[in-house]
Amino acid sequence: MGIVEILVLGVALSADAFAVTISNTFVYPGEAKARLALMPVLFGLFQGLMPLLGYFVGGLAAEVIEEYSGVITLIILGFIGGNMVREGVCALLGLGDDADEPGNGPAVKRLTIATLLVQAIATAIDAFAVGVSLRAQAVAIVPSSAVIALTTAACCVIALLIGRKLGEVLGDRAEVAGGVVLIIIGLKAFFA
Repeated sequence: MGIVEILVLGVALSADAFAVTISNTFVYPGEAKARLALMPVLFGLFQGLMPLLGYFVGGLAAEVIEEYSGVITLIILGFIGGNMVREGVCALLGLGDDADEPGNGPAVKRLTIATLLVQAIATAIDAFAVGVSLRAQAVAIVPSSAVIALTTAACCVIALLIGRKLGEVLGDRAEVAGGVVLIIIGLKAFFA
């Protein structure tokens, strides 16, 4: 496999991380830039690590991970996305925990590192299977994983910029839209 094919593979693998990054910018519009910068870093890191794991450990667990990766991704992203939709609808209707309490001001949502780690793992599960196939093709895994990681990070930086603009356009509906995107990604992984 040449560099062009690895770049294309990196872009393909980064599609879910791209969409999740956009969704996160919808849900956490006031998040600090340093925290948002963790998305390209963590998503790129996991997209680069998973092919390495698949390459070196793949023979042992590849079939199990490939068989259940869609279910795992659906459960993780479906839960996160469903929660985002619920919170977004409650906020739009002025119900629940997101409603302003007298004297306290509006609740501020924070993008936690734990959430980012779970999302990074969920969006990178398919990269494990790619590592297994790269081993079968005798591809140099370290440079290939580095290209995949850097491609994903670059795509996520672009997603941050796009997400900010779309979030401004969508306004209060952005959280619901972000949750729906995560659910769709989970369903795509399940049915793929």
